Amino acid sequence: MIRVTVSYPNQPGSRFDLDYYLAKHMAMVDQKLAPHGLKSWTVEKGISGGAPGSAARHQIQAHLNFETLEDMQKGMAAAAPSLMADIPNFTDVRADVQIYQVLK
Repeated sequence: MIRVTVSYPNQPGSRFDLDYYLAKHMAMVDQKLAPHGLKSWTVEKGISGGAPGSAARHQIQAHLNFETLEDMQKGMAAAAPSLMADIPNFTDVRADVQIYQVLK
């Protein structure tokens, strides 16, 4: 399985509309990527860093699971322009993206 993790750093003064992100953006992600092999997705909200009382490094992380790397690449090639165009509707933070091979 392939997992794409999209992490939004926790930046003081940044804007992130979580309601829009969950209701509109992630619905668009599902609609556009499911035909290309998106199996499931989750969204996590950072609440703390590793030390007690420390700030979370990321305010939001989304995890998109695909069966194969080829599925993910086809889906992203088809959907990335519209997904990227939607980003200003919910945040002014630049996301970090990483692709993983899930081993277990």
